[in-house]
Amino acid sequence: MSAPPPLQIREANAHLVAVHRRVAELEARLDAAERTVRAQAERLARHDQQLRAALDELGRTKDREIAALQEQLLTSEATVHSLQSAVHQRDKLIGQLQPRAELLQDICRRRPPLAGLLATLAEAERLGPLPASDPGHPLTGGPSSPLANSTEAEGDRDHLQPAVFGTTV
Repeated sequence: MSAPPPLQIREANAHLVAVHRRVAELEARLDAAERTVRAQAERLARHDQQLRAALDELGRTKDREIAALQEQLLTSEATVHSLQSAVHQRDKLIGQLQPRAELLQDICRRRPPLAGLLATLAEAERLGPLPASDPGHPLTGGPSSPLANSTEAEGDRDHLQPAVFGTTV
């Protein structure tokens, strides 16, 4: 076997140099790609860790809010119960006061006629008894008259005796 011609050797050497350059270039690109992948993996891991921390914090916040809302609900339910009890007590009081209110309304309805009657009675007292002009007349106010307006000792004995105001019954 003989040695290859120098041209083939040069071409083979040039080809080997080109392959070697291409391998070095590919290795450099592979190293760069591996660094990029590692950096991305680290960023993804940090981002994943941050997301987990944020989710954990959101969970804790949610749990705190739920606990606060449950406490507020219990407080509101207690307030509602208290108010319902107060309403029940007031309804009971209204039931007790209703007959009295009706009585007061009845009194208020009867007040104007009663005031008129009292004014009339005051006027009758102001006029005084009838003059004693005819001793035989039954309305003269004599002691034998059952309808006479008495102011003597007999009047003190029976202060509810009817009085005569100049009218006949």
